[in-house]
Amino acid sequence: MATPSRRSVLRTSLGLAAAGALARPYIANAQAKTAQVWWTQGFIPSEDEAFRKLVADYEKASGNKLDFSIIPFAPLRQKEVSAVTSGVVPDVMEVGDYFFAPLNAYQDHLLDVSDIVDTQKVHFIDIALLAMHIHNKATSRRSYYGVPMKASAVTCHIWKSLVEKAGYKVSDIPNRWDDFIDFFKPMQQKLRDQGMRHVYSWGLEVSTIGVDPMRTFTVFLLAYGGKDLVTPDGKLHTDDPAVREAVIKSLTRMAALFKDGYVPASAVNWNDADNNNAFHAKQVIADFNGSMSMELALIDKKEEYDDNLTYSVANDNEGQPLPAQIGIFGAVIPKGAKNVDVAKEFLKYAIEPKVLNEYLKGGLGRWAIPMQDMAKSDPFWLNSGDPHRTTYIKTALFGPTIPLYADYNPAMAQVDAEHVFQVAWHDIVRDGAKPEEAAAKAFKRAEEIFAKYPIAEG
Repeated sequence: MATPSRRSVLRTSLGLAAAGALARPYIANAQAKTAQVWWTQGFIPSEDEAFRKLVADYEKASGNKLDFSIIPFAPLRQKEVSAVTSGVVPDVMEVGDYFFAPLNAYQDHLLDVSDIVDTQKVHFIDIALLAMHIHNKATSRRSYYGVPMKASAVTCHIWKSLVEKAGYKVSDIPNRWDDFIDFFKPMQQKLRDQGMRHVYSWGLEVSTIGVDPMRTFTVFLLAYGGKDLVTPDGKLHTDDPAVREAVIKSLTRMAALFKDGYVPASAVNWNDADNNNAFHAKQVIADFNGSMSMELALIDKKEEYDDNLTYSVANDNEGQPLPAQIGIFGAVIPKGAKNVDVAKEFLKYAIEPKVLNEYLKGGLGRWAIPMQDMAKSDPFWLNSGDPHRTTYIKTALFGPTIPLYADYNPAMAQVDAEHVFQVAWHDIVRDGAKPEEAAAKAFKRAEEIFAKYPIAEG
């Protein structure tokens, strides 16, 4: 990557004029500042190496310093919540989940970063912008409270060798939802009969931990016609018969897979990494996941890497393509940050299209770049010959898509943070509740939460 000029980095700095920095670089160095940055640890070492390179390139170009910490995602979530609660915050946080930014922007804990987003607004996909354009109850309006950097979509991950060992062909995988789910069920016993005593048909994220359970549930919800659970006006539609039926069907189907023994019993306690681990151990034949982490963990093991199939989510039962629900990760500047100038300058630099592109490529494309023009212009994303990446990028950027429901209303971020629909699933499999009863309880809790989040429509 070519090192950007000092002018490109400092042109929007609030501390120094770009011309002055160029004319008197020793002054820029003399006035250099340090910003504290918290970043999410990657699932593969290349992600952390790419971030370190991003930091080093910025420091070299700007003369500023970044005191950064790379923190595993689960501790980072806890650390960020504690920070905004106590008021002792860093200058930049990469959000560790999909809940933090909507909830904390609504509570007026984050700085407006519209001036950062505006520098590259023309390049971002609409969903990336929507995800960070959040309602603030203190101002009673929406604005940009996060800087989008990474896009994610759910795809299915399948061991081709296990399908074939069970006596089936990958080419026979059906493309209608219920048929697709059922296709892998008989393979479990066939593989166990061959000595694989601990193999299961499906890895299914059903715990009340992390973000993967929410993404998995939504895939089922969309497949059964529940797309309008929350609409773009921010309204919850638990009174919509189609939505209610879709939630009940989703809970029923997921509970049956578990109770009938097609999912590992340990799934009730899985965090966002545990389904990856089960898949890599070939404990499950197929699994859903929201990034390329499953594949990329195997990239240095060519035989296993090639054995894994990244598969777009099946159509609904009528054969209509399902929209991919796109999650956006990015960075925020919390209120109370001590060096806002450098924080903003760094994030403006980080989302310059070529810079962001090289950063995400350095992470081997675990996350999709939320800029269609860069994905089209760089062969890495669509024309590298890697079928995993091609499938993932086409799903995330070029197929039918919808935002996360929390992008419409921060109330849904709380619903997801409380794992309301995952609790409903547990009520069925643990306590014996009927799916209709569990769904009704979940609807009631969701309605209570939404009543606490009056927002400006649209």
